[in-house]
Amino acid sequence: MSARRPRSAALLCWLAAVCLLAPGGLATAPGVAALTSAELGVVVNVADPKSVEIGEYYARRREIPRENVVPITLPVGQGQITRQEFESAKAELDAHLPAAVQVLALAWTTPFRVDCLSVTTAFAFGFDPAFCAEGCRPTKPSPYFNSNRRAPFRDLTMRPAMLLAGTTVADVRALIDRGVASDGTFPSGTAYLLSTSDRARNTRAARYDLVEKLGLPLRVQRLDADQLRDRQDVLFYFTGVGVVGGLETLHFLPGAVADHLTSSGGVLTGHEQMSALRWLEAGATGSYGTVAEPCNFPMKFPFPALLIARYMRGETLIEAYWKSVAWPGQGLFIGEPLAAPFRSRPR
Repeated sequence: MSARRPRSAALLCWLAAVCLLAPGGLATAPGVAALTSAELGVVVNVADPKSVEIGEYYARRREIPRENVVPITLPVGQGQITRQEFESAKAELDAHLPAAVQVLALAWTTPFRVDCLSVTTAFAFGFDPAFCAEGCRPTKPSPYFNSNRRAPFRDLTMRPAMLLAGTTVADVRALIDRGVASDGTFPSGTAYLLSTSDRARNTRAARYDLVEKLGLPLRVQRLDADQLRDRQDVLFYFTGVGVVGGLETLHFLPGAVADHLTSSGGVLTGHEQMSALRWLEAGATGSYGTVAEPCNFPMKFPFPALLIARYMRGETLIEAYWKSVAWPGQGLFIGEPLAAPFRSRPR
């Protein structure tokens, strides 16, 4: 990972979130009305039988309206596809997706990249080269970052997307089950924030103190360590290394979120750095990684304090995760989108 000092102007939108995390700000605001299953679209690649099976299972588990499940056609078994291949599939989707749909669940593991973009960014905004970056450069900011918008398609003409990803169909079914099981459980867990010896990948550690200042009912442990081991109450886990050790010794609570800041965590298959899939296999319900060299701009990765504050206010996983990343162009969101452990279940 290349190190790059962010320009002061580029930091403004990211640092603006700090103000909302001060006493009386976002962390102490009342709960929100989060998205529902009727506002989520399930996108299925009909060329991939595993995608079809995953999409059908998710639609049943989350009671997604039948009209919200839309078939498209994408190349199978390729980590990266071309802009032309993507735009053909996106046109299929746009022609059939109900206007009420605000966010998307993409029912596959590959492809995870479209030319220079992550596939979740491409489906969220369409193919916009302004979200790409060649080398250590900023990208177009997301209008959804740190936003209180509840209906992103209606208000911002974008649909945040998340991959229902896993090595096997059984892995994805287990992920979906964890997300559903987490709803309304208000888990009592710990946020583990690791400051590592990897200086290039440790750029988020400078703002870990904000998590402790949130004033939320959450245990927070900041550790100077390259790995976490033998903990049974993991609710949040953020770190910065190329490969995370000790995952097999941890227990993640349903609804848990975890990710590592590195260059290619979003390259889900075939890379020497750790894939974000390893977090899901270890028991997390959501994770994130970049598909192209982002350098170590913290704005291209989730801002832990903002993610935690929004998630614990009752937003769904897809809302809280997307709102925590200022420059998501190269970033891939994976997990169960509607997981909402801090939202009361309907009576």
